[in-house]
Amino acid sequence: MGWGDLGAFGEPSKETPNLDQMAAEGMLFPNFYTANPLCSPSRAALLTGRLPIRNGFYTTNAHARNAYAPQEIVGGIPDSELLLPELLKKAGYVNKIIGKWHLGHRPQFHPLKHGFDEWFGSPNCHFGPYNNKDFPNLPVYRDQEMIGRYYEDFKIDLKTGEANLTQIYLKEALDFINRQQASQQPFFLYWAIDATHAPVYASKDFLGTSQRGLYGDAVREIDDSIGKILKHLQKLGISKNTFVFFTSDNGAALISAPKQGGSNGPFLCGKQTTFEGGMREPAIAWWPGYIPAGQVSHQLGSVMDLFTTSLSLAGLQLPNDRQIDGVDLLPAVLQGKLIDRPIFYYRGNEMMAVRVGLYKAHYWTWSNSWEEYSKGIDFCPGQNISGVTTHTQEEHTLLPLLFHLGRDPGEKYPVRFASPEYEAVIKRISPIVDQHKATLVPGEPQLNLCDRAVMGKQLKKQCLCPAIFFFSFNFLFNQYSSLSNSG
Repeated sequence: MGWGDLGAFGEPSKETPNLDQMAAEGMLFPNFYTANPLCSPSRAALLTGRLPIRNGFYTTNAHARNAYAPQEIVGGIPDSELLLPELLKKAGYVNKIIGKWHLGHRPQFHPLKHGFDEWFGSPNCHFGPYNNKDFPNLPVYRDQEMIGRYYEDFKIDLKTGEANLTQIYLKEALDFINRQQASQQPFFLYWAIDATHAPVYASKDFLGTSQRGLYGDAVREIDDSIGKILKHLQKLGISKNTFVFFTSDNGAALISAPKQGGSNGPFLCGKQTTFEGGMREPAIAWWPGYIPAGQVSHQLGSVMDLFTTSLSLAGLQLPNDRQIDGVDLLPAVLQGKLIDRPIFYYRGNEMMAVRVGLYKAHYWTWSNSWEEYSKGIDFCPGQNISGVTTHTQEEHTLLPLLFHLGRDPGEKYPVRFASPEYEAVIKRISPIVDQHKATLVPGEPQLNLCDRAVMGKQLKKQCLCPAIFFFSFNFLFNQYSSLSNSG
């Protein structure tokens, strides 16, 4: 889901009344980022609080190559990584994931082996249908048991776009919340729906209801579902004990637009790129009684911050044996403070750019290859900017391209190299980049090798095929103890 897909962020059709109301009752973050412009790495970053280059969700097959975890990938989330639900268990939390996992599909990577107590969803996205010879249709699980497959047992009509998956995911969420409230059990719910990922789908009641077509139908159904979840928390009397955060795992997939992709607002390019459209996300925090209504925070935020913030809410300490990249957002959320921190933009194994304050410095630029572009694959349709949206990988480490995102959110007008402004800002940014690179210890890459033997067909190869992906998620954190008791 893109930054510009919600009414609260300026989408002109104003078809997201529930998310807009969530923003009106809580806090909107216009400067919130994912940790990668692709799905699997950003989810790994969310649940570990660490950049994908640290937790292993990248590839070294090619420089700055995007990679994710399709069903033939061998790798997944390493046992050495500590995931948020594993740590929350120490404070008595019950943890559930609903929807897309995407951190590996082999048995050792199962979410129930990494801290979750319950799961309803799939290891991957709803790609297909497949012929069950070269590729099987993707499985759907309830906890450890496979209960069916997409397109076979869980229908998705590619002609009409009709599927009932979001309604199933909504029912799972409400049921889980009911059970935890009845037992007075604190809970963590990771609601990882994927209706806005191509092939986009919506249930019958929402088909044809949006001015934006099928993609808008999917957004409207997600909005309606989130509204029902928030109202249910209020009905049960636990909304003041529940911290809810909405965001996305990468920017809108412009390659699928306009029928199957969304809007990144004023920002450049989209999913797969480290321009703003690929990594700046819609983000809303909601916690009645603690977050004053109608707030806007200009804090630079990241999905990795949800890891650190959640541990803070639960009164737990951060792991001290590894680098954690997420920061605790509670001072920003509860006190309106601004925390000085950089945002690093990674694509595969390369740090492409960094943001410090209102300035963004590009050390590498690349949209996608000429080979892909010649086949009609365009990550920046209608947004060709000479010297910026390059189709070859261009290095700028000696003279980074510098943009002021306040004056120029679309990254169209680089600050002149010869200007005093450029010299002063680069002097500030360079030590931050140097320190980051000097202390960086990359994790073992998990996204290098494929083996179709895991799907019943022997064929081992390097994963060098292009990866194209997209999605959004909601994040609920409930605590029965008061804020003062939980630290």
